[in-house]
Amino acid sequence: MSRWKQLPGALDPRVRQLVVHLRRVKDHSGLSLQALAARTGYSRSSWDRYLNGRALPPQRAVEALARACDTDPARLLALHEIAVQAGGVPESAGDTAPAGPDGDGTPPPGRRRRVVVLVVAAVVALTALATLALTTPWETGRGTDDGPPATVGAASAAGPAASREPDAVPPDPFVFRTGQDHPCRVRRADDGLLHAGYSRTRTALLGKGSALWAVVEAQCLLRHHGFPAGIADGLFGNQTERAVKRLQDEARIVVDGVIGEDTWGVLRG
Repeated sequence: MSRWKQLPGALDPRVRQLVVHLRRVKDHSGLSLQALAARTGYSRSSWDRYLNGRALPPQRAVEALARACDTDPARLLALHEIAVQAGGVPESAGDTAPAGPDGDGTPPPGRRRRVVVLVVAAVVALTALATLALTTPWETGRGTDDGPPATVGAASAAGPAASREPDAVPPDPFVFRTGQDHPCRVRRADDGLLHAGYSRTRTALLGKGSALWAVVEAQCLLRHHGFPAGIADGLFGNQTERAVKRLQDEARIVVDGVIGEDTWGVLRG
């Protein structure tokens, strides 16, 4: 088992979560950093930065680590996406490029230009998607991709979650407000599963630092099962993490404080 350096204190919890899982996968495989570099095409110095929280690994590096360690990349990629949304690590932490001909992690000039072009294209695409998401009317009745149709009419106009049907997904984009405790009305729906009315997801990956309607849903279900996570404010903090770990321990599933498909199965049951 590697003796890892302590992660930077200023590291965003969502980035920290990714790094911790990458470390676990690497340690479980028994590979050294040198062996990992040889199998992935990313230099040893690059992996040293990625696994010590000084640089955010690119998506391809995460996929390469999963292949090298013979593990399913799906969860790592989901955590990577959350870490990217968190803003990654400070620019001063160093580059995130794969090893170049000199093996020090610095890409050749041609590759640097391609990376810049791809980053600009990605930013433009994400901006367009964000604009579309904010301007698309919610009154279509479709709700969220993983939830039931949003309630329309008087309930939608009223605004607060208290005025919505128990199974209705909140029609407005989630905005975290400190100290706002959303009402929890958990009941068993026609699908035989428990619902609190904020999200119908059974697969969303939630971890410390997440702020979503799905977090409100999870907090209400945790409270229903006797593992109160504090107020149902939609922010995945320390108290919610502790409640998730207690639930996971009692359910005898992996205790990592992260809500994934297995934990949702317990919450919805």
